[in-house]
Amino acid sequence: MLQAPASKERLLESDRLTVGVAARLSRYLQVLTQAKKMGRDSISSQEIGEYTNVNATQIRRDLSGFGKFGKRGVGYNIDYLVTEIRKILRTSGQHNIVLIGAGRLGSAIASSPTFADHGFNIAGVFDSDQAKIGTSIGDRTVQAVSDLPGAVRDRNIIVGVLAVPEDAAQEAADMLVSAGVKIIFNYSDALIDTPPDVTVHRSSPVVEILHALYFHLT
Repeated sequence: MLQAPASKERLLESDRLTVGVAARLSRYLQVLTQAKKMGRDSISSQEIGEYTNVNATQIRRDLSGFGKFGKRGVGYNIDYLVTEIRKILRTSGQHNIVLIGAGRLGSAIASSPTFADHGFNIAGVFDSDQAKIGTSIGDRTVQAVSDLPGAVRDRNIIVGVLAVPEDAAQEAADMLVSAGVKIIFNYSDALIDTPPDVTVHRSSPVVEILHALYFHLT
């Protein structure tokens, strides 16, 4: 059983994690999942810190707010910590997501094991290009975007991933919103507009490089 949070800093008034804690826990989970795939049984806060650029003291502080997970001199049991962090992040179990865009980027995303490693199943790949509809990406058949609303409804999908060119991003986002998707993960550089109840997250290697360069050059 998890212990109560050590301080109000951990959670917001609605018992949700603060943005900073949630972001760091997600990074820890990514490292733990990969370490598990490599056959590791345990890992130290120092090692997690080396892969996440988060101070080991901060890592121990983050985790200690939710329970006692590690042992001094031994480290953390990876299987157990993965399970517990997923509970904290409320991502235990399997979650279906949809992908719009069956081009090179979309194909790479759909073929990557990364989503499956974290419990996310790409339940459908959609495209508006007639030449791509009906083709296969791995074991998935590319569907027409007109099939999107039914897939979102039938597969209980709240997350959509955009892997489309910039000039097609807003239209694709509108389709996801109209279908009922509440979270959009945008791989394009386009700035898309959505209703207040829809959350948009962006993935940009340029931002990561700029961030890294700042600390390297200063």
